[in-house]
Amino acid sequence: MKASVFLEKFDAEKLGFISGVEDNKLLGNHIVQLQPYSMDDELRSADIALIGVNEARHALNNEGCEMAPNQIRKYLYNLTPVHKNLKIVDLGNIKQGAHLSDTYFALKAVVAELLLEDVIPIVIGGGQDLTYPIYLAFESLERIINLVAIDSRFNQVLNTEEPDSQSYLSHIIMRNPSFLFNYANIGYQTHFVNQDDLKLLDNLFFDAYRLGSVRSDLPEAEPILRNADMLTFDISAIRQSDAPGNGNASPNGFFGDEACQLMRYAGLAERLSCIGFFETNPLLDHNGQTVHLVAQLIWYFLEGFTLRSNDFPTEKSEGFIKYTATQPGLNNDMIFYKSKLTDRWWMQLPVSNDKADTLSRHVMIPCSYNDYLKAVKSEVPDRWWKAYQKLM
Repeated sequence: MKASVFLEKFDAEKLGFISGVEDNKLLGNHIVQLQPYSMDDELRSADIALIGVNEARHALNNEGCEMAPNQIRKYLYNLTPVHKNLKIVDLGNIKQGAHLSDTYFALKAVVAELLLEDVIPIVIGGGQDLTYPIYLAFESLERIINLVAIDSRFNQVLNTEEPDSQSYLSHIIMRNPSFLFNYANIGYQTHFVNQDDLKLLDNLFFDAYRLGSVRSDLPEAEPILRNADMLTFDISAIRQSDAPGNGNASPNGFFGDEACQLMRYAGLAERLSCIGFFETNPLLDHNGQTVHLVAQLIWYFLEGFTLRSNDFPTEKSEGFIKYTATQPGLNNDMIFYKSKLTDRWWMQLPVSNDKADTLSRHVMIPCSYNDYLKAVKSEVPDRWWKAYQKLM
């Protein structure tokens, strides 16, 4: 059964977009609407596929976010084109199932089909619990992945029968067998986070970065995003003054321009193969401010994507400078690589032969120049240590 049966058309003209008007001057004129789609050459040759999910039954305290996909399209389609060679298709919206599990099944099937074709799904929700079926799509393909969340909370409430917007992470962590190699949170706010949850993440050697520390040095978030296979963005991570359309919005968070910079970093990340934007609620919005901002977030992700350089190092790679830092307390020296093209950094982890094949994608860890400086001073970078613990 083709996954296209789970999707329904939307009418772009009802959103205020008239195809052909000011041809080549609007992004919408460069988006091919495949509704219903088939796995033909037009889709297989696409770089990006937009998918809306009109589902909010488990979006806690945010009823109405199921209306977001088309409202975001309204602004996205009317932005300027990103690059003439970027191929974007819009597959329409996942039909809301009779049961929540039906919607999950449909989203999982569509995302898995696109991943097999190396087409990047941009999922527009809907509640953030939709992160769960997206993860299941990777699991169905037996891909061990890194999940990054831009979120003010961890969403790992325990003892819920079904995933919701505040517990989806715990359901992912408890999957057996697990295909989650690493989880990283960007922008959590301490007043929303239980210290036991923070300790649990630390015990699992996962990563969590406070809002203040990220905002004080935004480029340090680039290696975190470069290490992601999947990214989930809860709009409540943006402060209420910039994104009022969310039932869980708060006075603190990222500014809109900071969030756009993070999305540009995400677009540049070569291994990132799926991204989702969740919890935008048009019913709580002011003059389309939040849906307009989300459209811009997607635009900056697309711009970053067009600038991908595919400069991933291997031991035999050319175009990289190799650095070695001796660590007296470790059995191995730390190996770093710097790209001559982009000046980006990676660090290589030692791994046993029996794990080399299954974890090959996780041996080279994106890092920053600051990590190298720590290693030179005989300090073990936190990024290196946590990844090393998972490889032992």
